[in-house]
Amino acid sequence: MPAVKYKIELSDADRKKLQDIVKKGKSSAKSILRANILLASDQQNPKYMTVAEIASAYHISATTVQNVRTSYANKGLDATLNRKKRKTPPVPPKVTGETEAHIIALACSEPPEGYSKWSLRLLADKCVELNYLDSVSHMTISRLLKKMKLNLT
Repeated sequence: MPAVKYKIELSDADRKKLQDIVKKGKSSAKSILRANILLASDQQNPKYMTVAEIASAYHISATTVQNVRTSYANKGLDATLNRKKRKTPPVPPKVTGETEAHIIALACSEPPEGYSKWSLRLLADKCVELNYLDSVSHMTISRLLKKMKLNLT
């Protein structure tokens, strides 16, 4: 079992915030667990628990308890409870605003000769042909037109 490296002494505001998180139960399970760990680790708490007792009570490892304590001591309460947000999406969007404008203009134009109206697959093929995109699914075109509340009828 790791030695206690950080002693947790919560401020009244932090304690109140953690108690609200636990009582309301609207946060993620991980946030609630971390809030419980910090509340149990608080040295001002009359029900103060050791690392081993916390690990046993919440069915987690002692290392997890130490990691939560370390995070609170080094990064603060918000960083301990919440995940860090990504700055960029994992995959950049294929259809940008400019491309959307081209697709909408194409959908509003006259269909090619031999067709009475644009179909989703026809629009997708034409977008690739006109080099708006390297490749595009007819379902992507469908979602775009639905988002813009356009109908191909």
